[in-house]
Amino acid sequence: MVMLVQDTSRLKEDILRLKKEKDVVILAHNYQIPDIQDIADFTGDSLGLSRQAGKVDQKTILFCGVHFMAETAAIISPHKKVLVPDLDAGCSLSDSITLDELKNWKNQHRGAITVGYVNTTAEIKSELDYCCTSSNAVKIVNAIPEDKEILFLPDMFLGSYVAKMTGRKNMYIWAGECHVHAGITPDDITTKLDSMKDAEFVIHPECSCTTPMLYDLASGSFDDRRVSILSTEGMLTHVKDSKAKNFVVATETGILYRMRKENPDKTFVPASEKAECQYMKMNSLEKVYDSIIEDKYEITVSKKIADKARLAIDRMLTIS
Repeated sequence: MVMLVQDTSRLKEDILRLKKEKDVVILAHNYQIPDIQDIADFTGDSLGLSRQAGKVDQKTILFCGVHFMAETAAIISPHKKVLVPDLDAGCSLSDSITLDELKNWKNQHRGAITVGYVNTTAEIKSELDYCCTSSNAVKIVNAIPEDKEILFLPDMFLGSYVAKMTGRKNMYIWAGECHVHAGITPDDITTKLDSMKDAEFVIHPECSCTTPMLYDLASGSFDDRRVSILSTEGMLTHVKDSKAKNFVVATETGILYRMRKENPDKTFVPASEKAECQYMKMNSLEKVYDSIIEDKYEITVSKKIADKARLAIDRMLTIS
């Protein structure tokens, strides 16, 4: 055990040294393993990391997340090299819609405005009018004229949440889901809340349980508890500012590391211990090290796709 700790510490030191020598910036999503969050230059949600990708000075971006996030960074920063530790780190939500499916859907609703979650491939983004994240989806839909039909994709739970919060009646929602968030059930939440009577409840809008709970949540309470539906970065800000000491958190469990690190005097428990994304957890310190040493694996997006996708992404970054 001591040897393992020493090896991990040495590997972290090597990575920190190498990224300076090779002019590499490490961006890590909130769902990454703790060791990767420790060596990252910036840790955040999809929107925050997209912004960072457009601002960093380093010539190489090593994106510790999943594939679509690195594609977005490559589109935003076309003159930088974008690397990922593992090419197989994909996304079940991103895989829930194909380019042909989207084109066919658009043909059935000519003139509709397409709003796509950032959890989509570069090809899908190239067919969108607006890209969004969970933190600004409501604002983006509200910015669209009320008489315009909206095609929202691919997450049906985030879409249902946005439709409810905006009151849109002409919004069509694709039937996709994140397997992690869809797996967090109302029973999971009730069990945890019953075991922590004084806990606040924070929930990601991708969770399947948001749909049957929306009417209760919209009033700001759920069984007389304080409830907040937030993006991962929104959760981090909220729990820091809240006077509560205990929280039940409904999203991927990786976020708990940063919550506990930034709020050592507070208690955070997952709504479900099973809410773990196997794709996010594919990245490791060893793979990060290899990526820096060997310049692997580089993510590129064709100029034709990138140019078409950039408009939707720029709108996402502007409306926040």
